[in-house]
Amino acid sequence: MSMTAYRGRFAPSPTGPLHAGSLLAAFGSWLLARHAGGRWAVRIEDIDPPRTVPGAIDQQLTALAAFGLASDDPIVHQSQRDALYRAALDRLLAEDKAFPCHCSRTDLADQHGIHHYCVGRTERARPAIRLRVPPGSTVAFQDGLRGRIQQDVHADVGDFVLRRADGYWAYQLAVVVDDADQRITDVVRGADLLDSTARQILLQQALGLPTPHYLHLPLLLEPDGHKLSKSDAARPVDPHAPVPALQQAWAQLGQDAAVLARVSDVPALLDRARAGFDPARLPPGDIRLAADPA
Repeated sequence: MSMTAYRGRFAPSPTGPLHAGSLLAAFGSWLLARHAGGRWAVRIEDIDPPRTVPGAIDQQLTALAAFGLASDDPIVHQSQRDALYRAALDRLLAEDKAFPCHCSRTDLADQHGIHHYCVGRTERARPAIRLRVPPGSTVAFQDGLRGRIQQDVHADVGDFVLRRADGYWAYQLAVVVDDADQRITDVVRGADLLDSTARQILLQQALGLPTPHYLHLPLLLEPDGHKLSKSDAARPVDPHAPVPALQQAWAQLGQDAAVLARVSDVPALLDRARAGFDPARLPPGDIRLAADPA
C-alpha cells in the first residue's frame, strides 16, 4: 500500500447489529480508503446510553471481522473520550461561541424547533449547551458524490446542541472532535448524515480544526421507501455468510458484479475488490430494495 495522507473511518452506533445499509457504508468507506492507498479506522459512537443495545458493540465488531473489514488503528470508543469533548466545550464557552440554554422542546415549538434566542420558561439545574449560530452562517462544501451542497445553518437549524440537558454529549460535537483527533481526512458515510455536515463544518471552524473531504453514499431503502434502520429491527447481515453479503453490497455500490464472481472466500474477494473498485461507478441516488416475494 502506497504512502498517503488519506485516513478514512467507519463509525457505527451500537443501537443494534449491522444490517445491509451498515455494511454498504462500511464496505464503501473501506474501498475508497484502499483505493486511495490510505488507512481505515473503526470508531464506536456509544455516547447515547439510552439508545445503546446491550451486546451490540460485540455483534458489530464480530460481523466486521467476518467481512474482513479490520480497523488499521486501535478501535476508539466515544464513551471513553469525555475529557476531549469537555476541553472543546470549555474552549467554546470561554470564547463565547457557546452558551447555556434552558429551553425545552416545548418552549421551542412556536419556533418550529429552531433556536435563535432563549425562550425557556424555567431555569434548569443542568441546561443544555448550544453553539452560537449567528445570521449569515451559510456553509457550502463539495460532496465527493453529490457535488456542491449549501446550507444556511442559522435559518435551517439555528443554535444547535453540543451537550444535552441530560448531560450526554451531542453527536455533532463528539464527531467533530474525534475526526480531528484521529486525523480523518475523508469522511465517507450514508446520505442520512448529509444534513449534519454543514453544522460540523461550522463547528470545525469555531474550534479552528481542519475540515475533511466528505462523500455521502446512497442509502438502502425498504420497498416502501423508508430507510433501513437498526432500531426498526432491519434484518441483520449474516456473519456466517460473508461472501454473498459483500457481493450484494459491491453490486449496490454500482460496481461490476463480474469482478467478484466465482470467489469463495473473503480474503480473495477483498483482494479482487481492492483491485477492481471504480469510484466513478458509485450511484449518486438512494437504492430501493425489491420486495420479498409473497
